[in-house]
Order: sequence, then structure tokens, then C-alpha cells
Amino acid sequence: MSQQHDREAQERERQDPGEQSNPLPRFMAVVSVLFVIWGFGYFFLNTGFPVDAGDQRSARVPASASDEVSGATVYAGNCASCHQGNGRGVSGAFPPLAASRWVTGDAALPVQILLHGVDGEIEVAGETYNGVMPAFGKQLSDAEIAAVVSYIRNDWGNDSPPVDGSFVREQRDRFPAGRGAWNGGDGLRANVAQP
Repeated sequence: MSQQHDREAQERERQDPGEQSNPLPRFMAVVSVLFVIWGFGYFFLNTGFPVDAGDQRSARVPASASDEVSGATVYAGNCASCHQGNGRGVSGAFPPLAASRWVTGDAALPVQILLHGVDGEIEVAGETYNGVMPAFGKQLSDAEIAAVVSYIRNDWGNDSPPVDGSFVREQRDRFPAGRGAWNGGDGLRANVAQP
């Protein structure tokens, strides 16, 4: 009786007539494949491939001595997301670079900040910031650090002398590469210079 009941149930149920004969239209399949190819192409053309397993940045051509490095370009690609395009930072989160003694004072300070980063409290323009500034010593060449430091020392109303790659190399050699981030403004004052 069970088999007869199953057969009767199958006869009562009708399959959707278009279900098996209505696959994805070829046009939509082609468009989908083109979007996937475009997405991969866009990703790899705009981000590049990692240089090695430890480098999470995209591959880049290192600047040679004859290449002119744009400080504005380095700033836009590495700094502007936090310190903003106008150098005014974000109150309470990211310190300003405009009219900052940390930038316009002793040139060793911004170079050391970029090389090693800062972790802890730092007072900038009368406001205390307590965050982490990442180190860029492994990602940026001496020429790139010199270009971006020169840029921030001479933009947004700042008027301080530029630095060159040899000065950055001296600062890089001054402290071990693996020393870690500076301990806030106090660590910078005690070990590098007075702002």
C-alpha cells in the first residue's frame, strides 16, 4: 500500500514546466564572467603583488638617487587618511601637523617619528593625544621620508628647512631598527631632541 500511495502522490504533484529547461541566460553568464575578470584586473593593477611574505604593502619601485620623490604624493598615500589633507588632523584622535612644533622644530623629530612610530601620550598644539603612530621605517625609503618630512615642514603655513636623504640615513643609523615605537612625547624629548 505504501508504494501505491507514493505513486499516487507523485502523479498528483506536477513539476514546474520551466524548471529544468530554463538555465541561466548565456548573456548573463558572459556578463558575470566579464565582471569577475574586471574585478581581478582592477585589484591587481591598483594594488600590485606583495614583495615578500612580510611586506603587506603593494609592490613599488624603490626611488633611486636620480628619481624625484614627491613629498605630497607620499603624504597623500601614507599620512592624509589620519592627519587629513590640510594637515589639521582630527581633534582627539590624530594630531595636527600644521603649526606643530614637533614638525617645525628639530628636523630629527619628525624623521624619528616616521622611522619608529610613537605609542603613548604626546601633546600637540595644547591638546594631549594618546594613540599609536605606526612606524614607516621599513616601508619608506630614505628619499621618501626626506620628501614627506620636507613637505610637511613647508606646507599649511609651516616654514622650516627641508631635509635630504642623507639626513634621514643618519637618523636611521642613530637607533636600532627594531627598537620599537617611541614612548610618547616624553620618549622623544628624552632621546631625540627638544621640540
